[in-house]
Amino acid sequence: MRLSPIIEADRAQAVADLQSENHFAPTGLEPGPYALTLSIQEGRLVFDIRREADRPETAAPLRTIALALGPFRGLIKDYQMLVDSHIKAVEEGREARIQAIDMGRRGLHNEGAELMVTRLSGKVAIDFETGRRLFTLVCVLHQRI
Repeated sequence: MRLSPIIEADRAQAVADLQSENHFAPTGLEPGPYALTLSIQEGRLVFDIRREADRPETAAPLRTIALALGPFRGLIKDYQMLVDSHIKAVEEGREARIQAIDMGRRGLHNEGAELMVTRLSGKVAIDFETGRRLFTLVCVLHQRI
């Protein structure tokens, strides 16, 4: 599925930001760096954590964490609605509307980050910014299914 330019830009920025700076510390594992693969499987958000130095395609996972996607669904739906509204506002050249939508997206990302931190609590320690970026990637994954 082809992603909208806005969602693709959000995805690319989230990945770049995570690669340059993040706090991701799985409980009980030695410090990273890690190779992390996110996927959605059977209604669950799956974190596949491997050593970054290993070849991901041949290395066994250090840990696999599956979270129910249900708690994220409302936020994901709202995120898509805001992206669609943003696209329409850009097409119409409504600058004030674009700014208002961007403020809403930031607030939604903050809610998503808080939920991500909470849902991973006890499994993986992450900071707020890492949570925001992971939430962005979850929204993108959801668009692809």
